[in-house]
Amino acid sequence: MVITGGGTGIGRATARAFAEQGAGVLVVGRTESTLAETARGHDGIEVLAVDITAPEAPDLVVARALRAFGRIDALVNNATAARFAPLEEVDRASARTQLDTILLGPIFLTQRAVEPLAESGGTVVNVSSAGSLGRRSWPAMSVHGAGKVGLDFLTRCWAVELAPRGIRVVSVAPGVIDTGIGERIGMSGDAYAGFLEEMRRRIPAGRVGRPEEVAWWITQLTRPEAEYATGMVLALDGALSIV
Repeated sequence: MVITGGGTGIGRATARAFAEQGAGVLVVGRTESTLAETARGHDGIEVLAVDITAPEAPDLVVARALRAFGRIDALVNNATAARFAPLEEVDRASARTQLDTILLGPIFLTQRAVEPLAESGGTVVNVSSAGSLGRRSWPAMSVHGAGKVGLDFLTRCWAVELAPRGIRVVSVAPGVIDTGIGERIGMSGDAYAGFLEEMRRRIPAGRVGRPEEVAWWITQLTRPEAEYATGMVLALDGALSIV
């Protein structure tokens, strides 16, 4: 199993969930210390600190996974980048970082992983966002949201393209998940807590989600019993996207 963005949040929870099921997992991310924390106490987790947007990253990731485990059964494209900014404040550097991470990183890593995934009859899971579903707008997150919409489009295209190779491709679209991302995108602790409380009041399920809940669905979608599921976008958002 290969998981990008494996140092925090959903990526960390997914890596640990796979490892607890006995799978070998390679977690990929920019920061070695957070990856090491993901792996702590889990012998089946290997770590690779690399920027997934770097041109050499796909070769490095696939080579490391094959060296460690001999196969790739699942690729979870979870790495993301976000910056709150209305259109008039979007700068080219942050826009490029977001789109490189959300779209180009998965494109070229998945491209490089096609052969080993075909050999194993593997699964690609793209972690998008329920915020990009339906007809909702996403003020101040237009670049990030556009990337997530694009990721779901990649899922549908790849599901058709790669079906003859025996590879399934699905999207998991989380809603508001308490991953602690506030500080990483520049929000104060109070602002992040206020955001979560506001969303809790709006979500029909009455609460925000947990990374472990998303991880459970990702692991289930890679199981052989899910072999008929491909090209789908699974919303995990407490029904927020349909109200």
